[in-house]
Amino acid sequence: MRPLLGVLALVTLLSPGRACPAPCSCSTKKNGRLLAECAYRELRDVPRGLSPNVTILTLSANRLGRLGRSSLAEAPELQSLWLGYNHISAVEPGTFAHLLHLKNLDLSHNRLADFPWQDLGGLGALQILKLSNNRLSWVPRGALAGLRELRSLWLNDNALATLARGTFEGLPALAQLQLFHNPFNCSCRLFWLREWARGSPAVLSRAGATLCAEPARLRGRAVADIPAELCVAPSAQLTYLSSLAKGGPGDGLTLSLHCSVAGSPPPEIRWRVRTAAGRSLDIRGPAAAQAGPRRVLAFSNGTVAVPDFGKDDEGTYTCLAVNEVGTREVSLHVALAGSEGPAEELPRDDPQAGQPGQAGQAGQPGQAGQPGQAGQPGGHGCARGHEPEPSGAGENLVIVYHVPRGVRSWAGGPEVPLGALPLALGLALGLW
Repeated sequence: MRPLLGVLALVTLLSPGRACPAPCSCSTKKNGRLLAECAYRELRDVPRGLSPNVTILTLSANRLGRLGRSSLAEAPELQSLWLGYNHISAVEPGTFAHLLHLKNLDLSHNRLADFPWQDLGGLGALQILKLSNNRLSWVPRGALAGLRELRSLWLNDNALATLARGTFEGLPALAQLQLFHNPFNCSCRLFWLREWARGSPAVLSRAGATLCAEPARLRGRAVADIPAELCVAPSAQLTYLSSLAKGGPGDGLTLSLHCSVAGSPPPEIRWRVRTAAGRSLDIRGPAAAQAGPRRVLAFSNGTVAVPDFGKDDEGTYTCLAVNEVGTREVSLHVALAGSEGPAEELPRDDPQAGQPGQAGQAGQPGQAGQPGQAGQPGGHGCARGHEPEPSGAGENLVIVYHVPRGVRSWAGGPEVPLGALPLALGLALGLW
């Protein structure tokens, strides 16, 4: 009986569930977790022979230089992995992807210039992530999305110059964030971090040491104290003007829309055209682009013009004001009165027509050329910050009434000869 008990004890000791690599010491914690203690062993590789039941693996303060995809394949049940104070400069993608129970991951004080961010996608149980004191220069947009249990994130003492807007969104449990000792460029691209730090329940540890390295005028200033007046989200106001030119194709009507913008830094103006006929056009900067049978001319001062505006040009014209702080947009629905299709589907006799920030009408019968506005302060033509309003929200309606050929372009004014209007627009607005 006694020899049999000895054999059973030996089998138990040598079974995979109790395996322990020679350089390490293994033990069972009071909570039942199996610990493999391999720190301070001068190890250059992750030791082989780990128990598949090990839940805590300590490899800190060794000489590990690289982690391969199979380095941790023997320990799929890991909950805590400590790899700090090594020489790790590379981690192969997939190294951590299978560690679905991982709660604590420490890679601090290594030489990482990159990290397999995609591995985090399956680590929904992760609570602590330490990547401090490395050489990381970027965190991809969305890299941390889905880490809903993450409570503590250490990114301090790296080479981060900026962070993408929304980097820390989708982290409802985040309580501690360390970003100090990074060479942040406090351009307006980073202004969102100031707003996030002020509105988030998470604590920005050592916020006074989270400083700007650039530009020179802000060097040494805390990132959370970037002056608000330096970074102002765009505003946009859209005005419209229709006019007639005699003798051109169609009705000779030229539709001009002007977008006035403000913000700091000065916003870039972009245009988006979606016609009722299903044509789409996106214009960035001064250009001449084709939308259906006619061209849309974009000028450097924020004006677009559609010469010989006709039924095929009906649709939604949107001005987008874009800077490093955010995006605002304001749109107009434009249609020819009496035309079939889109104009028939748009609301008529709007009681708020022409009111600032609401729907407006331009060019009552026989009055082509009357200006109107959209996106006034207090209206709904602009989206807030970088979050656009739902499609169609706050858009305005312009009815450009059909005026028979030969009617003067300005009430009581002279007729405009063919070709004169495009030339006048080019001179007045400075195309290109």
